[in-house]
Amino acid sequence: MKLKEPAIKAGVSNRHIHLSAEDIEILFGKGHQLTPIKDLGQPGQFACDEKVIIVGPKGSLTGIRVLGPARKATQIEVSRTDAFMLGIKPPIKDSGDHENTVGLTVVGPRGTIVLKSGVMLAKRHIHMTPEDSLVYGVKDKDIVMVYCKGDGTRKTIFDDVLIRVHPTYALEFHVDVDEANAAILNNNDPVYIIEEL
Repeated sequence: MKLKEPAIKAGVSNRHIHLSAEDIEILFGKGHQLTPIKDLGQPGQFACDEKVIIVGPKGSLTGIRVLGPARKATQIEVSRTDAFMLGIKPPIKDSGDHENTVGLTVVGPRGTIVLKSGVMLAKRHIHMTPEDSLVYGVKDKDIVMVYCKGDGTRKTIFDDVLIRVHPTYALEFHVDVDEANAAILNNNDPVYIIEEL
């Protein structure tokens, strides 16, 4: 197997919600501004102090972290394990693509919203700049395979990984917590784009 250098750091994504400005006010009160507590791997993105409850047909999950800043449309990213607990069947989608996604109820301290769509399993992807794309010989929307060795006991190849290129992105491989746990992969662990099997 031939790997492309240099390594790319992993970013493990737990369940979270992105909110529209309108939904922020419904859930947390008129004029409410999100409270950043930690910067995330991508520039301008941050974890917020605010949390919500999400409710599906079969169950609910508490303590769902809000990520900022506000977006055009509310989006919830869960793992397949979460989906089973909630009783929903969200599709695997690229962030921002809400077509044919599912909905659920979101409960905040000041109000409730009922989403008809926007809940998804996030597609595995790599963020990179145009300069990074030249280094790795890929372009926006390419699909690649990614190799990770985790702690060395469960080496894994992730197929169907989407390349996302934008000048503001930081180089990072995003995978959800279910897949990371299966591969024994932690935040900041090195992974590699596979050049040749």
